[in-house]
Amino acid sequence: MVNAQEFNKALEIGRPPNIRKLFPNSKALIVSGKAIDRAMLKKGKAMTIAANGRNSMVIRGVLKAAQRANAAVIIEIAKSEATYCLISMWNLARYVDTFCNELGITIPVAIHADHFGLKKQPEVGKAKTDIPSMFDAGITSIAIDASHMVDEENLLANIDLSSYIPSWAGYETEVGEIKGKEGLSTPEEALFLIQGLNAHGIFPDWIALNNGTTHGIEATDSGIDVELTKRIHQALERFGVSGAQHGTSGNSYERLKKIASETHTTKANVATALQMISWGVKVNEFGNAFLDDRGDFIKLPDAGVSEGLWAEMVAYAQKNSLKGGNYKNLNLPFENKLLSEPREIRERMAGNVEDFVYDLLVTWFNAEGTAPLAIEAILEKGSYDLGPKASGIEDSAGWTREKIQERALALHGKEHSGSGNYDD
Repeated sequence: MVNAQEFNKALEIGRPPNIRKLFPNSKALIVSGKAIDRAMLKKGKAMTIAANGRNSMVIRGVLKAAQRANAAVIIEIAKSEATYCLISMWNLARYVDTFCNELGITIPVAIHADHFGLKKQPEVGKAKTDIPSMFDAGITSIAIDASHMVDEENLLANIDLSSYIPSWAGYETEVGEIKGKEGLSTPEEALFLIQGLNAHGIFPDWIALNNGTTHGIEATDSGIDVELTKRIHQALERFGVSGAQHGTSGNSYERLKKIASETHTTKANVATALQMISWGVKVNEFGNAFLDDRGDFIKLPDAGVSEGLWAEMVAYAQKNSLKGGNYKNLNLPFENKLLSEPREIRERMAGNVEDFVYDLLVTWFNAEGTAPLAIEAILEKGSYDLGPKASGIEDSAGWTREKIQERALALHGKEHSGSGNYDD
């Protein structure tokens, strides 16, 4: 388990400046996403959950599961989720800090801004204000997702925004539209992005791919393409970038175990499954929700929210024509009603999440025991800033804006439709 003396030392030196400023007297070990990635790499063949905290009980359940598993974890929220959840990138750190102190959580936790999406080049300008404001609010890791732009615009957006991300922070980039129509990511596309960043002295901790997954509820069993993921990660090995697996909900445990053991993935995003489990929706063993003959969710009577509140949620959904994955839009209008449920109901909701996440961390992700490894990485460095995993190996002269435009022509066998699902 986490050594008390080492924990206190990590608390002293391992919390980034924004966290120390926001929570000067806190006992929550909120760290850079880099520390979480390094812990998984140090254990080997391990990845941890990056849990999308759409409601308070999800966050509580994940933290309790991580404490039980002695695992370093990531709590995140996507840019789009802030439009339909009370929890956002500007208040997530406060939720996590409060719950860690209340529950006596001693494992390292990173606060990740998931899918900071940029769908058009003009949005880059606004991001130059948004990104610093999010770090002011306690974010310690970020995913710049311009993957729905053409390859050169994706790369240039990441370059333009890199100076607004603190050097100590965890940094994720993405290639290939999620749930788009253009096909899966290729090694060539991934190399283009990572090589171009490397030439500009930018070293991402993670890369996310369109590797066959979807966001929301899995419509088929095709799921993650493990072999494609392996090929892309092998092509990127010399750049020291780990994999971030999106759309983990609903994929079989064996497939997820392969992702952890056979690829360089250290971060696995889980959103929809945790939301559904906290509400008490019946899910299969992989977290994918069951639907009845009418296409409606099946509520378990002894799990999640009370029957009365579930009836109210269903009535609201019907009134607003919400079906399937669009039930996510219930989060904002019902967060306070979830909090007003009786204590035993709230504890049941968090407990259901805790049990599901604990099993993921220990049985399938191989993340058990990684909390001390994250602390060890901080103590070995003597700092909250663990530095990059890679060094510059690309010639910057070959990656000027003009050269980037030229190189991208070889990748333009297809045009992005912008039809992907970037919400989660």
